Amino acid sequence: MAPAVKVYGWAVSPFVARPLLCLEEAGVEYELVPMSREAGDHRQPDFLARNPFGQVPVLEDGDLTLFESRAIARHVLRKHKPELLGCGSPEAEATVDVWLEVEAHQYNPAAGAIVVQCIILPLLGGARDQAVVDENVGKLKKVLEVYEAQLSTSRYLAGDDISLADLSHFPFMRYFMETEYASLVEELPHVNAWWEGLRARPAARKVTELMPPDLGLGKKAEQ
Repeated sequence: MAPAVKVYGWAVSPFVARPLLCLEEAGVEYELVPMSREAGDHRQPDFLARNPFGQVPVLEDGDLTLFESRAIARHVLRKHKPELLGCGSPEAEATVDVWLEVEAHQYNPAAGAIVVQCIILPLLGGARDQAVVDENVGKLKKVLEVYEAQLSTSRYLAGDDISLADLSHFPFMRYFMETEYASLVEELPHVNAWWEGLRARPAARKVTELMPPDLGLGKKAEQ
């Protein structure tokens, strides 16, 4: 019998990796439906019927269809492992929400820009814009200094228990740590210990196997 949960997308995408990580953490059986970005599968009518924006991932859970990676992640955990959302008290949930917003609006734009400039563009035959890199390195350094202060008072961002606020950082951090700017993390003892703990989790190790450092673009660049 096929799993009731299906995820559409390419696992090298940090946006697809986010819900996959949550499914693995929750122990949910799922099917990763293979798609090809190069072939334009995300622009085909059957996929646009699932997500009119033509972006991955899409999750099908029985009759429910969802898009947007953070919304999918919340749904998976709400249904299967609510403790990772801080469930138990409104205060705990609110704290998780705060750090999820920080991840989305403070961390992710800067880290993502560095990954695009330092890894993705060169593999696609482009040249990095060092001014963009420098600007975002400065932004990310300030964000990580805030994290260092927070993680000096608690084991994880939203308290002493791991939550989606931590897990949501994993997909882009996995690639960021392959850049020459990984020292931004490594030089901050609490942030580095937090990251090492995240990537050592069994769920993270399994998802990492689907996320090669070159995002699968290396062979294409050689062709």
